[in-house]
Amino acid sequence: MSNLHQSWYEAGARERIAALVDTGSFTEYVGPERRETSPHLGIFDLPAQFDDGIVVGAATVDGTPILIAAQEGRFMGGAFGEVHGAKLTGLLRAAKALNRDVVIAFDTGGVRLQEANAGEIAIAEIMRAVTEARIAGVRVVGLIGGRAGCYGGGGLIAGCCSTLIISEQGRISVTGPEVIETNKGVEEFDSRDRALVWRTMGGKHRTLIGGADLFVDDDAAAFRAAMLAALGRPAKAGSVRDASPLPVGRGERPGLDLATLDAEQDRLERRIARFGDAADAADATDIWRMLGIDDPQAIPDMPSAAFATLAAQYRESADDAR
Repeated sequence: MSNLHQSWYEAGARERIAALVDTGSFTEYVGPERRETSPHLGIFDLPAQFDDGIVVGAATVDGTPILIAAQEGRFMGGAFGEVHGAKLTGLLRAAKALNRDVVIAFDTGGVRLQEANAGEIAIAEIMRAVTEARIAGVRVVGLIGGRAGCYGGGGLIAGCCSTLIISEQGRISVTGPEVIETNKGVEEFDSRDRALVWRTMGGKHRTLIGGADLFVDDDAAAFRAAMLAALGRPAKAGSVRDASPLPVGRGERPGLDLATLDAEQDRLERRIARFGDAADAADATDIWRMLGIDDPQAIPDMPSAAFATLAAQYRESADDAR
């Protein structure tokens, strides 16, 4: 990997992989030479891509073997289709069989409308594969900071990961801004208001409410450092605070079991009870104020280091069902 600054947001899937793994160590599975394109896009006169918008394979990081996947947000918004989903499902199943950790660079708007049923099935299969891999002791680390964000089924998959690493440019939500506006009207949510979108779905807000674990700069090297920290944690226990390059104040991280899932469900119910009646819940600033932050309006302009210090003090605790 290069020591030069490289924007994660601006990079493509293969550039992100190259920045994360040891030089020359990546071996791609089901690559472009296989011509595994979507069987559905031609019906709609849409162009196909030989890797179907996702790159998967094996590599090493600091000499340790991992499996890795990166979505290409510049092809159909990184959306899930039949082949795209099958490649990620297969990689996760291989991770369980090989007992090898997985890194997923998300960059997706969700399921392709042109492959709705196949895409929805793919999301379910991927979520099951993530869960089975984690129960077997595999770490599944998600990275979010691309152009398309992490929406729809991608947001559901990300929520199943062991650790989520996010930049300010990253966004996580099951429902995207345009979908909210289409269904509820611009008065409810103006998808053209980029500041609003990033306040409510962006990396800072998701970190503060416990939806992401590590917050980093928009820099491939920063993502790599956080990835190494996440991969260095014990799969079943360990202190997240001690491992984090930008501490966010989390406690011990238990394994994925029924007790952990029950604790996370309880936490989410408490979140709804605490923030559900917020007068301005459609915007994040009211929630930040309820977290005890004196000047929530200053958060969007905060540098990463200053924000990480603030988040360590005010961030909502999490029970780590991820």
